[in-house]
Amino acid sequence: MATNKPDYDHLSSSGPKIPPMPWFGMDIGGTLTKLVYFEPCDNVATDDEVETLKTIRHYLTRNIKYGRTGIRDVFLQMNNQMLGGRTGSLHFIRFPTSEMMSFIELAKAKNFPNLADTICATGGGAYKFETDFKQEVNLELHKFDELDCLIKGIHYIDRNNLDCECYFWKNPGDPKLAEKTPFDFRDPYPYLVVNIGSGVSFLTVRGPSDYKRVSGTSLGGGTFLGLCCLLTGCETFEEAINLAADGDSTKVDKLVKDIYGGDYTSSKFKLPGDIVASSFGQMNLKDKRELASREDIAKATLTTITNNVGSIARMCAVTEKIERVVFVGNFLRVNTISMKLLAYAMEFWSNGSMKALFLEHEGYFGAMGCLMEYIRSGHHLNGLPNGSR
Repeated sequence: MATNKPDYDHLSSSGPKIPPMPWFGMDIGGTLTKLVYFEPCDNVATDDEVETLKTIRHYLTRNIKYGRTGIRDVFLQMNNQMLGGRTGSLHFIRFPTSEMMSFIELAKAKNFPNLADTICATGGGAYKFETDFKQEVNLELHKFDELDCLIKGIHYIDRNNLDCECYFWKNPGDPKLAEKTPFDFRDPYPYLVVNIGSGVSFLTVRGPSDYKRVSGTSLGGGTFLGLCCLLTGCETFEEAINLAADGDSTKVDKLVKDIYGGDYTSSKFKLPGDIVASSFGQMNLKDKRELASREDIAKATLTTITNNVGSIARMCAVTEKIERVVFVGNFLRVNTISMKLLAYAMEFWSNGSMKALFLEHEGYFGAMGCLMEYIRSGHHLNGLPNGSR
C-alpha cells in the first residue's frame, strides 16, 4: 500500500498515554457485529492489567465459538502486530447483531464492567444499543465515525497483513479457469470502496485522508438474506449461500435470449444472450414458478443483488474517473459466487478498463479502524470520570 498512511505505531508507553487493556474495536452493523481484539504477547503487562488480560485472553483465545452464534475467524488472525507500543495478535470475531443482548449478558457474566468502563464502537448499533450497555452493564460506548474507521482499517490491515491481503479473480466468467490472484495494492490511489453490508455505501478514496461517500443503495446483504428467508425458508446467511451455490438463476430470471431468441447484436447494443434482461422475469408464469427450486430462487436473489451493486459501482467509477474498485463487507464472506459475478461484470462492461478487487478481511475493517482510533485517542479518554465520555 502507499507509504503515506496514518501511523499508529508511535503510541508507546514512553509517548502519549494509551488506554488500559483490554483493547477492542467493535463495529455494530445492521446484520452482523464485528469485533477485533488485540491480545498482547510481549509479557510487559502492568500489575493492574494482569487479571484483566487473563480473564479476557483465556475466554476469547481459547474458544472458536461463543454461545450459539459467535464465531472467531481463526484463519484471519494476524500475529506479530505492533500496536500502541505493544506486540501481540489481532483476533477477528463476529456474531449476529440480533444477539446483542446475549453479548451484553456475556459481558456481565465475565465481569467485564470490573475490567473496563468504556467500549469503543462504530456503526449504527453504537447509537442503537448505547442505552442498553449503560443500563445493563454500566459501560459507556465511545463512538467513532463509521466511514473514517472503514478507511483506516483498510489502510492498516493491507499494510500490516504478512500474507497478501488484496486479490482479484482471473477468468471470472469461466468456472473451470477462474483463479484467485494476488494484487499489488501498494500504490492504490485513487480507488472506489464498495462496502456491502446490510445496505451498501460507495466511497471514493484519493489519499489516506481524502475520501468521501458518493452514493449508496438499500439493496445489500440484508436484502439478500431477508428475501431468501422469505422465499426459501432458510434461516442463516450460510444456508442461503449454500442454496444459491446449487441453484440455476436462469430458471427464474429472464435473459436477453428469452426475449430476442439469441444475442442482441444491433449496431448500438451488443448484448450476449445469457445476460439477465429481467431479474425474476420468468416468475409471472405459473409453469416456470412450479419448476423453480429453492436453490434456483436463492441463486436468482443473489444474482439480482450482486448485479445491482455492480451496476451502481461501475457508474460511480465512471463518474469519478476511477479504474480500481475495491469490494468489501460481510456480504462477500463465503460468497465466491458474488465475487466472480462482480469481477466478470466490471471487466465486461468496462471493456477491461476496470478491475474488481477484494480483500481477505472483508467485513472487519470498520472494527479494525475503531480499534486504531481508540488507541490513538486513548490519552484523551484516559482519566475522564466514568460517564463523561
